[in-house]
Amino acid sequence: MAGHSQFANIKHRKDAQDAKRAKIFIKISKEISVAVKKGGPNIESNPSLRLVLEKARANNMPKDNYEKVIKKAAGETTTDNYEEVRYEGYGPNGVAVIVDCLTDNRNRTAANVRSYFTKKGGSLGQTNSVAYLFECKGIIAFSNNQLREDEVLEWLLETEAEDLQVENNNFIITTAPDKLMQVKKFLTEVKKINDFDFDVVEITMNPTQFVEVDSSTKEKVEGLINLLEEDEDVQQVYHNAQWD
Repeated sequence: MAGHSQFANIKHRKDAQDAKRAKIFIKISKEISVAVKKGGPNIESNPSLRLVLEKARANNMPKDNYEKVIKKAAGETTTDNYEEVRYEGYGPNGVAVIVDCLTDNRNRTAANVRSYFTKKGGSLGQTNSVAYLFECKGIIAFSNNQLREDEVLEWLLETEAEDLQVENNNFIITTAPDKLMQVKKFLTEVKKINDFDFDVVEITMNPTQFVEVDSSTKEKVEGLINLLEEDEDVQQVYHNAQWD
């Protein structure tokens, strides 16, 4: 993924996080609950839970909050039937969009997602209609004004990280999905990067092809993204739009 787009997308998400923190906490709590019910409450033996907790920390979710969710989910004998669903489609100007959801009502979620695409001049597609335009990667993003690019690059030679991008003391490291936590552990335990410095630690879908959009189309794409992110069933939105 082009560096500029990576930084722009992360900035967009951080701005959205600040504005919608309560809703984000609700979504993360749902992910934690599903992870616990699938793999148990032990963080060391449940990689899915470990990854969701990285997201919780990156979003400044209080430790008490997510520990209560873990405890509640571990003690429940009945479970909400949440299922993971992925929707794919095209937004304005042929921008490819992937929408990952956790839902207890597939019909409701499908209808809502379809309506958002239609409202913003896009269309919902079939499974794998745009997935080929993305690749699954691990992403670690953090800020540190004491580090140099060559220093961090030298660190990463000791790991299986795939790429490093730097802009204004912001570092983005790309890994294979199964190497994400290994690289993050190296940064925290060996190089002593503070957990609170991380903006993103997650598995993501990186575009392999981009659609350049003008300012007018950018507003429409952002409108679609905002509509999708407002929906409580939507956990993550990926797209391949690129703008200045």
